[in-house]
Amino acid sequence: MIFRQGNFDAILPPMPENPQNSSPTRVLLARWRSGDSQAGDELASLIYGNLRRLASSYMRSERPGHTLSPTGLVHEAYMRLAGENLAIEDRGHLLAIAAREMRRVLVDHART
Repeated sequence: MIFRQGNFDAILPPMPENPQNSSPTRVLLARWRSGDSQAGDELASLIYGNLRRLASSYMRSERPGHTLSPTGLVHEAYMRLAGENLAIEDRGHLLAIAAREMRRVLVDHART
């Protein structure tokens, strides 16, 4: 999954940069907000493994033969979040928002 500037702007609105708290994710978020599309690609590769592992753990508690795969769950959550206007502060916040959306995807999937 590659985050492109045009597709992810709604998720990452501009926010002030705090140089004293500049984790790699915060630096990438700040670079990406200022128009650096390569930073979006770097951010995606930085967190995708975490999102995939999280989705795998959620899928282990689902029924056998579930039609969603962990990769599909990550992508479905991304698609839902791409249209939202969220102010993401850091890596933990981004992962928490994605985790919540993955749980919602699973609940919605179970209802259908």
